[in-house]
Amino acid sequence: MLILLPPSETKRDGGDGRALDTALLRFPGLSSSRNDCLGALVSLAADETATVKALKLGPKQLGEVQRNRVAATSATMPAIDRYTGVLYDALDAATLPADARRFAAEHLVVHSALLGPVGALDPIPAYRLSHDSRLPGFVLKRHWAVPVARELDAVQGVLLDLRSEGYAALGPLPDRAGAVYLRVLTVGDDGRRRALNHFNKQGKGRFTRALLEAGVDHPDLDSLLDWARSTGWVLDVHARADDGRVTELALVV
Repeated sequence: MLILLPPSETKRDGGDGRALDTALLRFPGLSSSRNDCLGALVSLAADETATVKALKLGPKQLGEVQRNRVAATSATMPAIDRYTGVLYDALDAATLPADARRFAAEHLVVHSALLGPVGALDPIPAYRLSHDSRLPGFVLKRHWAVPVARELDAVQGVLLDLRSEGYAALGPLPDRAGAVYLRVLTVGDDGRRRALNHFNKQGKGRFTRALLEAGVDHPDLDSLLDWARSTGWVLDVHARADDGRVTELALVV
């Protein structure tokens, strides 16, 4: 099983790891694409005005320019510790038991706009780049979609996609059994299910933490659904392809 998370706009500063080495990240076949994107980001950061415009930064976000300027040489920390925000606050990676972090190392990736999907414990720098950002000479969807899709296509077993739709477009799931997109829904007073905004991210973080703490490498969707029912999560089939294959799951919180 592999769990795909979106990144976060906000990130922690600092770190005690040495400078980024893209060849050491998960999916090393993406190294060339990563280096190209990183080079474009660092080059752009040499021009503060251009960076502010390209990344749509406000007056209080000028520190992001310096982050990007030194992204290739600054200290690193594990990806799940680097990202902050609602999802990652709910995941609360710093308090995960050691066994859960080891499980995360094998079964959790975060899809960065800068680096593509990286392993949960892969060391990454602080940076600022979103799925809809524009770098000189780059359209991120065009740059990432084919190579990332190729890497995901090689993944076996359950592929559980918790990314936002913007990040899912940077590397579509393969069309096969077991590769599914997760939607977080709630039930209104009228009994109808509806999508969530803020609590969408919180639900994803809490659910991911539960998966990591359980440490079960689910071989198929039936196993995942059975586990969810046995542990009190409301998880069921939300959509199917014309051939009957499950394409989306709904997590009701």
